[in-house]
Amino acid sequence: MLNETTSTDAAAAENNAYLARLGPIAPFLEDESVSEIMVNGPGVVCVERKGKIERTGASFRDDEHLIATIRFIVESVGRRIDNDSPLCDARLADGSRVNAIIPPLALDGALLTIRKFSSNPLQVEDLVRSGTLTPVAAAFLEACVLARYNIIVSGGTGTGKTTLLNVLSSFIPDDERIVTIEDAAELQLRQWHVCRLESRPADIDGRGHVPIRQLVVNSLRMRPDRIVVGECRSGEALDMLQAMNTGHDGSLTTLHANTPRDALSRLETLVLMAGVDLPLQAIRRQMASAIDMVVQLTRLRDGSRRLTHVTEVTGMEGDTLTLQDIFTFEAMGADENGRVQGDFKSTGNRPEVLQRLQAVGIPVPPELSELFPERPTASSVW
Repeated sequence: MLNETTSTDAAAAENNAYLARLGPIAPFLEDESVSEIMVNGPGVVCVERKGKIERTGASFRDDEHLIATIRFIVESVGRRIDNDSPLCDARLADGSRVNAIIPPLALDGALLTIRKFSSNPLQVEDLVRSGTLTPVAAAFLEACVLARYNIIVSGGTGTGKTTLLNVLSSFIPDDERIVTIEDAAELQLRQWHVCRLESRPADIDGRGHVPIRQLVVNSLRMRPDRIVVGECRSGEALDMLQAMNTGHDGSLTTLHANTPRDALSRLETLVLMAGVDLPLQAIRRQMASAIDMVVQLTRLRDGSRRLTHVTEVTGMEGDTLTLQDIFTFEAMGADENGRVQGDFKSTGNRPEVLQRLQAVGIPVPPELSELFPERPTASSVW
């Protein structure tokens, strides 16, 4: 018992010492109402609460104090920031995602942005309670994951893509081997068989760089049941597509886009960044074969984050990818508090995932059977 108490006290002392090195931003890291911290030079510290940005009274002593804090953060995880490499992605000890840019790239003082890491990651019930998802949409997305749909979570900055990716990943059965690949590790999967990979930047001599793309290729040799890529942002999109098309179905990723159609256009652009000379039609056919579903998140004008489209990729007509919306969000004004009101409802299109569920012997959830009743066959009519 004494050893346990001593160990706990030592851990608390170490954590306090770590927070002390973070200076004026430390209190915001412990404030659960804060989701993001933004430092614009030593004199301006802003935070985001409930989707709204507000300026705080906190500040660093001067540029040197801010840059020293940034260096402490990035060097703690084996990364570097200096005149030769003046921008960096890193993470804090608790897993919070960090982006830092120093002069000469930052003209008015160093910039530091921290997306906070939740020690208790949101569950699907939390997203339903907050209005991001409806119960039916949650049941549908769970069915898609169980049916091993390849899913893209699309959205702008700060729309909750990683949070939703975490929730979707929680639906993966415990007996499957999952490989996660990220620039800065954020995903918090609860399954026991998870292999976490993180990219690595080059060292001061320009050596040792391990990009996301190399990790995606390597993951194929790790016998994964599912591959979860935190974000596709470059040529790794091609390797991800090829993985999805060669037996690694049920894979998940995110990318930045404003609509499901834009998400596929951006994915096409990312594939071209791989430097492989493929005709557009071949790329689109790979996409049509690999991608099953695009889930679109949007930050509304009141700061809330909502699921606005659940869209199936149904194939190709000529050179065009064909899509069908399964659910869409329709805004219907705002209440007296300025919160956007609206309905997230079915479009009436019957999703193909229901047939896949039946094919693999997974019962269709009752709420989905009611929403998407079986179409009568010719034999049943006669």
